[in-house]
Amino acid sequence: MRGKLIFPFLAEMHRLDSVAMAGPGPGPHASGYDADFREPVLVDEDDDGLAEAFRREFPPVRVPCQVEPDAFESLRMTPSGNSPRTSFELVFHFRDLERLGLVDAATGDALIRPSDRLGALYDVMGALVQAVRTPPGLYVTEARPTGFGLHRRRPRRNLLLVTFNDRPQARGLA
Repeated sequence: MRGKLIFPFLAEMHRLDSVAMAGPGPGPHASGYDADFREPVLVDEDDDGLAEAFRREFPPVRVPCQVEPDAFESLRMTPSGNSPRTSFELVFHFRDLERLGLVDAATGDALIRPSDRLGALYDVMGALVQAVRTPPGLYVTEARPTGFGLHRRRPRRNLLLVTFNDRPQARGLA
């Protein structure tokens, strides 16, 4: 028995496409990823004087999740600039991740990984509950399995605890 989520929502996840990021990058960069700082390079692609992270993402996918009340309150206050903390957690069930193809078949690891971005939360009927303003955005900083269910004969991963943090907005180009 693997359990289930309590009061589920749908998290719109924008997963970083690391293969596309490793390809030819903008400007003088050999790739879109800065190996020294371990983050996407900053580029002013729209000539507005602000550098944005050079990100390439897979199409967004809505994944069932559980939102803790404290985390939701923090997320709700973020668009007004009133965020008391910049970190919160969502819980995903491996059964849902497997159904959506978000588990590596060879390793069993979840494909929700650091640097993936949360776009919004929806109710189970698909109505928008809360959009995430990007920038600054909310990005995965940790994704770790938290249990293996209650099945004795064949234990399987159960829940994935994902921590999100905001990131500072890019500064203007000199």
